[in-house]
Amino acid sequence: MPSFKIDLSSAVVFVATAPVPKLKNKATGEIAVDKETGADLFTVGLLISDEGEGNLYQVTVPKTGVDASLSPGMPVAVTGLKARDWDIDGRHGISFRAVAVTSLMPVAAANGRG
Repeated sequence: MPSFKIDLSSAVVFVATAPVPKLKNKATGEIAVDKETGADLFTVGLLISDEGEGNLYQVTVPKTGVDASLSPGMPVAVTGLKARDWDIDGRHGISFRAVAVTSLMPVAAANGRG
């Protein structure tokens, strides 16, 4: 299915929920992996505010693109955000994927020293 780039150039983005491993199988705890790179996948909740409207999105990001210091309320930059529609067994929706989510806070402030 095709994916679509999302332009965040005029948006403000904050972490809503800290990154957690994306599970492929909840019963076994198996973590989902990127089919191309083999990297573990994480899910992070992002609040994206643009043109006076804010929305919460669950975004899948490879572990290699997840800034370890991410925490709720932190302003972030999102690289390569795309949306893709999906349809599985009669259920359907839109999934969101990014290459990276990185903190916009100085390192000292992100570590509680700022």
